Amino acid sequence: MVTADITGITVEVDPEPALDGRLLAPVGIPTPYQLPVAFTVKGGTFSLTGETTSGQTMALIEPDGTGKVTLGYRFAEIAGHYPDPIFHPRDNRYTRAADELVSDARGIAGRARDGHAAIAAIVNDTAEKFTYGHPTTRFYEGKEEIPHLGCGLTEGSCVDINTYLIAALRAAGFEAGYVTGYFFPAEKNGCCEDMHCWVVTRHEGVVLEWDIAHHLKMGRRDICSGLNPKPGSRVAMAHSMGLDFPELGIAELKLVGEPLWLDGNGGVMPATPDIRMARIPADGNAQRASG
Repeated sequence: MVTADITGITVEVDPEPALDGRLLAPVGIPTPYQLPVAFTVKGGTFSLTGETTSGQTMALIEPDGTGKVTLGYRFAEIAGHYPDPIFHPRDNRYTRAADELVSDARGIAGRARDGHAAIAAIVNDTAEKFTYGHPTTRFYEGKEEIPHLGCGLTEGSCVDINTYLIAALRAAGFEAGYVTGYFFPAEKNGCCEDMHCWVVTRHEGVVLEWDIAHHLKMGRRDICSGLNPKPGSRVAMAHSMGLDFPELGIAELKLVGEPLWLDGNGGVMPATPDIRMARIPADGNAQRASG
């Protein structure tokens, strides 16, 4: 029998009485590093609901009214694969590139020596357009397509930067996917405050990950492929943008990374979770993660 170390994630959510009381939460996706093997809920019951554009399922949680809702995840440290639908283009306002962005991305790709170099060039061009931050107004807010960014720096979070990057890569004809999950900085000893996202490309059978935001947070603009340029650990929870949940009356939801409260009218509000990670070696002795 094959045994593997386990990464355990606990996400604890306080009740939100002002809303309809239900939570929408991701259940984890496989990656080349981990496989989701268990999902549990304490303080409520759950069923699965389908997302129609990507084929993902999410947990629809009904709190039991006794207090906090605690989500438990287990990921086996076994090599898997990113779900194939992660690379499939979807036409919605979070992925649709404006004509000028299409032209620019294709021009950058056309000047590269091959496809792999073209992907790296588009990644680094994107990095040159941003400074890391959490702006009050996002550069694509209220628009039906992702606009081209010219000279100067635009403030953006990991969500904003990767929205631009996905649109540029797909505009140039490359397979690219958007991953949401949690990143646990090494210095925080198994704790994190909110979700994180990164980009995955696939070209000629080669899958690479890119995390521009972490490079920028470290003061680096020479973006290299690979996870965790900033020391730490991560798990993947869901993928893609512009998600539809017909059963819930939700259309073109930007993303699901951490639990979301449903407002009963097709809208959502982020929960404020307490997120913790522990390593559970194959011998069964759990320990807090330290990166």
